[in-house]
Amino acid sequence: MEYEFHWNIVFQKMPQLLNGAFVTLHVSVLSMLIGIAIAVLLAIAKMSDYKLFSLPATLWVEIARNTPALFQIYMAYFGLGAFGIHLSPYVAVLSALVFVNAGYLTETFRGGFMSIPRTQYSASRSLGMNSVQVYRYIILPQMFRRIYHPMTNQFVWSILMSSLGILVGMDELSGETQRLQSLSFRTLEFFMVAAVMYFLITKLVLFSASLVSQKLFKGDL
Repeated sequence: MEYEFHWNIVFQKMPQLLNGAFVTLHVSVLSMLIGIAIAVLLAIAKMSDYKLFSLPATLWVEIARNTPALFQIYMAYFGLGAFGIHLSPYVAVLSALVFVNAGYLTETFRGGFMSIPRTQYSASRSLGMNSVQVYRYIILPQMFRRIYHPMTNQFVWSILMSSLGILVGMDELSGETQRLQSLSFRTLEFFMVAAVMYFLITKLVLFSASLVSQKLFKGDL
């Protein structure tokens, strides 16, 4: 028996799907921004000679990189709930993505830091800069230039992994798609459209990242 497509039902619900796509982008962007800030600190801590700083950073990275993102989401939503800490689906997914993004980006940033000659730090200090100024004006700009593309890939990963929010009732693109198809029973149509939307979102992000790199780094990446 041939399957008969009914696309009009999907198109009628396009505003809800677009709203879900907005939630997907929102949680992905926010998790990346927070994750980047934490990863910079973790990378510096992991390179420290003091175990008090390096051991917690290493533990964070090892857990984030060697356990599934689904596990992190479940722990944030259900695990903390067992201790009386109840997070909304959005906050649980955001927290999990921040944790994982920070873990992966820490190693990326650490590689970027290590690729910069140590003599640049010494020379900057000899010119009278303090450590904060050295990192702000000398080290960090070079590090972000060198790891820009891997960081962009991590952003794409964050967008795609946000779809796991469907398992804790988050109304992002996948969750909204699931809800709408359950009301209309047009599973194939809704998820095909959602797949196209994810594809377009990631392509838009990659295209935008390319434009930003040309603007900030003058096409040297």
